[in-house]
Amino acid sequence: MARNLAGELFKAGFNCAESILLAFRELLKLDFPPQTVRLATGLGGGLGYAGCMCGALTASALVLGALKGRTTAVESRDAAYELTRQFHDLFQEKHGNTCCRALNPHPFDSKEHLRNCLKITGGTAKLLMEFLQQKGLA
Repeated sequence: MARNLAGELFKAGFNCAESILLAFRELLKLDFPPQTVRLATGLGGGLGYAGCMCGALTASALVLGALKGRTTAVESRDAAYELTRQFHDLFQEKHGNTCCRALNPHPFDSKEHLRNCLKITGGTAKLLMEFLQQKGLA
């Protein structure tokens, strides 16, 4: 279900990061307004077409933060850091890289790029949901 929803959002025109954030907002009933998707817009294209960290991965970190992040500086950040590192490592193990341009070497917004990004976005959503279920967070 996570894969399909994120994929549908991507096909509707949202970027990889926006698709992940919106899909998990809906699936997990996260308590933030839909306008929060703006926070994820610049993450697409590996940080605004820079081709660095995959937007689907960075948005996954936002989802993990929504679940285990802190709201004051005196709270521990350890749980969020640990979950995020674990998911990063899982993503890297599955894909062999975390860098957008290495995962998807096609020119940005080309047919090949969009097709590959759709696959990565859906796969990341599935991987994140399985990770959350394994951790008892979904």
